[in-house]
Amino acid sequence: MAVAGYAEIDLNPALRSTLALILAGGRGSRLMNLTDNQAKPAVPFAGKFRIIDFPLSNSINSGIRRIAVVTQYKAHELIRHVQAGWGFMRAELGEFVELWPAQQQTDAQTWYLGTANSVYQNLLALRGHGPGYVLILAGDHVYRQDYSKMLAQHIREEADLTVACIDVPIESATGFGVVGADEERRIVSFVEKPEHPPAIPGHPDRAYASMGIYLFNADFLYDVLERNAQEEGPGHDFGKDILPYLVSRQRGKIIAHGFEDSCIFTGLQREPYWRDVGTLDAYWEANMDLTTVTPSLDLYDRSWPIWTYQVQRPPAKFVFDADGRRGMAVESLISAGCIVSGSTVRRSLLCTDAVAHSWSLVEDSVVLPRSHVSRHARLRRVIVDQDCVVPEGLVVGEDAEADARRFHRTAKGITLITADMLARL
Repeated sequence: MAVAGYAEIDLNPALRSTLALILAGGRGSRLMNLTDNQAKPAVPFAGKFRIIDFPLSNSINSGIRRIAVVTQYKAHELIRHVQAGWGFMRAELGEFVELWPAQQQTDAQTWYLGTANSVYQNLLALRGHGPGYVLILAGDHVYRQDYSKMLAQHIREEADLTVACIDVPIESATGFGVVGADEERRIVSFVEKPEHPPAIPGHPDRAYASMGIYLFNADFLYDVLERNAQEEGPGHDFGKDILPYLVSRQRGKIIAHGFEDSCIFTGLQREPYWRDVGTLDAYWEANMDLTTVTPSLDLYDRSWPIWTYQVQRPPAKFVFDADGRRGMAVESLISAGCIVSGSTVRRSLLCTDAVAHSWSLVEDSVVLPRSHVSRHARLRRVIVDQDCVVPEGLVVGEDAEADARRFHRTAKGITLITADMLARL
C-alpha cells in the first residue's frame, strides 16, 4: 500500500505491525443522564451508529486490522455492540478486534488512573501482540481520518511519537491542549488550555490543537509508560502528563501531524471535520448538522464507509395522509424500524425503532432508539433518551422554565428527556 505523497514508503508491513488501541472507558459525564447506563462511546449517533464506530471504522478503512478496545465504566452495552458488529475479522490472518476490560492489573489494585495508566495496566496484553507501532485513539470523537497517512509521516520523519493536531483559530485554542511546533513540525511545547496559545509557524492567527491521537513506536511507549508508572502523584494521562513531560525533557523525536493531511474530504467539504460530542449541546449540534442539505460530515461516501452493527429491522414507515394527520418527515434522518404515524417530523433524527404517533410534532430534535412520541405531543430542540415514552400531549421546547423544572435544560436551550425524568412527572 502506497500513500499519496509518500510513494517511496511501502506501508503494508508497517500497517500489519500497527495495533490500534481505542480508549473507551470513560463515562462522559458532560453528556449528563445520557451516560447513566452506558459509556460515552456507546451512545447512539446519526440514527444508526454508535460514537465508537468512527475510530473503529477509521482503523479498518486505513488498513489497520489489529484493534483493541479498552473499557471500564458501565461497559456492557459497549461490549455487546462491539461483539455483535465487529466480529468479522480473520483471526487466522492475525486480525482481531479485542475487548480489554479493566482488571486492576497492578499491585496497587486501582482502576484506571488516567489514559496512560489504562494502557500501562494492559502492557502484558499489548506486548503479547508484539506490535511495532501503537496508535492510541479516543473512543468518543466523531471524524473520518486515514491513519495510514499519519503512519507514513511518522516513518518518514523517523519519529518516536506523532501527535495528530487540528488547525483551529487561535482565539478558539484556549479550550484545547495546544501544540507548539517548529517549521519542520517538530513539537517544542505543549500547553493545556493556554491563555496565549502558540501559533502555527507562518500562520499567526492559527494554532494546533491536540486531537488526543498518538502514534508511538512500541518500545518508546513501553519505556514511557514504565517510567510514568513509577512516579508518585496523580499524573497518568497522555495529554496532561506524558506529552508535556516528554517535550519539556526533550525525550525522543516528537512531531505534529496536521489533520488536514489525513482527513477524508468528500464533495464540497472544505474544512476538516472533527467533533468532540462530549456535551449535550455539541452532541445535538453534530446530529442536527446531518439534517442539512450539505452536512459537514458525509455519511454517504462509499469510499470511506462507517461500519456498525444494526439489528435487522424493516424499512422506515410513513402512514396516514389526511389533512391534519399526515405522516411526513422533512430535512430529517429516519432510521430502520421507525414509524411516522400521522405525525410531522422536521429537521430531526429518529433512531432505530423510534415511533412518532398521530398528531405529534417533532422539530429540531434527536429521538434515540425505541422511544415513542405519543399523540399530540410537541417536541422542539429536544434529545429523547432511549426507551422513553413521551406522554400524550406533552409540550417541551416552548416554555424554558417549565422545561428546566421537569427535565435537564442546557444554557443553549437544549432539553434532555430520560425515562427516569418522565417517571417523576
